[in-house]
Amino acid sequence: MGCSTDDNHDGGGEKPQPGENTALSLVDKQATEETKALYSNLWSIQEQGVMFGHHDALLYGRNWYVEHGRSDIKDVVGDYPAVFSVDFAELMDDRYATAELNEHRVRTIKESRRRGEVILANAHLNNPLTGGDSWDNSRNDVVKEILIEGSPTNQKYLDWLDRLAAVAHSLVDDNGKPIPVIFRPYHEHNQTWSWWGRSATTQQEFIDLWRFTIDYLKNEKEVHNFIYAISPQLDQLGSKENLLFRWPGDNYVDFLGMDSYHGTNTAAFSSNLRNLAILSQEKNKPSGVTETGIEGILGSDGETYEEYWTREIGTPLAGKKISMVVMWRNKYDPSNTGFHFFAPFEGHSSAPDFQKFFAMDHILFSSDLPEMYEMVNGIDFN
Repeated sequence: MGCSTDDNHDGGGEKPQPGENTALSLVDKQATEETKALYSNLWSIQEQGVMFGHHDALLYGRNWYVEHGRSDIKDVVGDYPAVFSVDFAELMDDRYATAELNEHRVRTIKESRRRGEVILANAHLNNPLTGGDSWDNSRNDVVKEILIEGSPTNQKYLDWLDRLAAVAHSLVDDNGKPIPVIFRPYHEHNQTWSWWGRSATTQQEFIDLWRFTIDYLKNEKEVHNFIYAISPQLDQLGSKENLLFRWPGDNYVDFLGMDSYHGTNTAAFSSNLRNLAILSQEKNKPSGVTETGIEGILGSDGETYEEYWTREIGTPLAGKKISMVVMWRNKYDPSNTGFHFFAPFEGHSSAPDFQKFFAMDHILFSSDLPEMYEMVNGIDFN
């Protein structure tokens, strides 16, 4: 595939032999057929290449805001990202009634599904105990209070999950079928900055919160179009054990994610990708980089890293059996007063290199995708 490196056969696991079926398993045994089909494709596409994704890509860009059909990526290469990453938090918590982007979040998810792309959702939920934001880690009893049945915090959290369930049920395609979503709650839980992070919870509290959330959605609210992803953040050289931090159990995770803000530490990124791919094969679960990038696409010298895409993303991904790599967002900033962007936009000096990245055989965009919502032959479900 594409760019040739010495890592081309890293990733672990053997391809099924002709006549052999691969058996996969989802957390939700009542998952819709479309959800199973997407999951089968997330597994099989790892043999073909890596889907490129971008957070909030269809909602706004560096110089535009809620323009139908637009994305910074499409402006640069004429194609959409294969993965559309979006945040569910404002659809769930106490901002739900006033968040101006909520109707556009639903609209763009449906547009992305219409093109056959993959939807990935995180949730920067506000703190349900203090009323602070998701980075309010000032108390270490938030999750403890959520888990106390009937407590005010428990009731508030259940209200938030009820709203999420309503959104999940409202997300239907042109044929009235529920749209599958890869949902990754409590991302970067191995870090300290969130109210669900390692400084504000015990291991058992986090695991109990994870299981409680999933059980409520699938059992009580009958949400059957979610694929559940876990995504610790690993920036420096790590191990498979780091990727399994506070693991909720094989029966509670569908997708192995990794957030990676490694800068230009390419050796660490490549090694962590290799471990992620090996773990994917060992666990029989698809995997991917669920967030990455450098703010402003800057090198260590503070100048634009014009060859960032081919050198730091395309090359390390070659030969790694993972399904996706997702860049963080491009903040709407038409006056160019800041550097909060992680993907190129029209006129950016890294755009020519991104076009080379786009042309790499192992990097997949929207038009490169197979029918992601049709079951892959040779895959069964337990």
